[in-house]
Amino acid sequence: MSTISIRTANLNDLETLLEFEQGVVAAERPLDPFLADGELSYYNIPELITAENTHLIVAVSKDELVGSGYIRTIESKQYHKNPKHGYIGFIFVKPSFRGKRISNIVLESLKEWARDKNIKELRLDVYSNNLSALKSYERFGFTKSLVNMKIDI
Repeated sequence: MSTISIRTANLNDLETLLEFEQGVVAAERPLDPFLADGELSYYNIPELITAENTHLIVAVSKDELVGSGYIRTIESKQYHKNPKHGYIGFIFVKPSFRGKRISNIVLESLKEWARDKNIKELRLDVYSNNLSALKSYERFGFTKSLVNMKIDI
C-alpha cells in the first residue's frame, strides 16, 4: 500500500468531496429506510471547509483523495461534564481503499486536532446496523452511548 497522508481540505477538493458525500449516502441508504429517494445532501461542504470551528481533512494516496472526515467543536449540554466536545462526521474511504485502516488515520488526525483545541471528548453518530463501522469505531476506542429510536406513523 502506498503511503497515506492527511491534509486540510480546501475548496479545490469540492468536486471529489461531493462524490464522497454521495458515497456516504449510498452506503447508508440500505441501513435507513427513512432516507428520502434521489440524491441527498448531508453536509454543507464549503462551510465545513471554511468554518472556524470545523476541521475537514482528506486522506491522500499519491495525488488521489481517498478518504475524508471532519470534526466540529460544539457546546455541550449544560448537564455534561465537558463544556464542549468534538463532533466527528463525514468519515468516508473510497471502496478500493477500504480495509487499510485509513479511517483510523483520519480519526487519529481529528483526535490530535481536538487535543490541540483542548477538547476532552469526541462524539459521533453511527447506524446501529452498520456493523463494520461500529467495529471500526469501537476498535479506535469509542463506546456506545445513547440509542436514537424512531417509528414510522
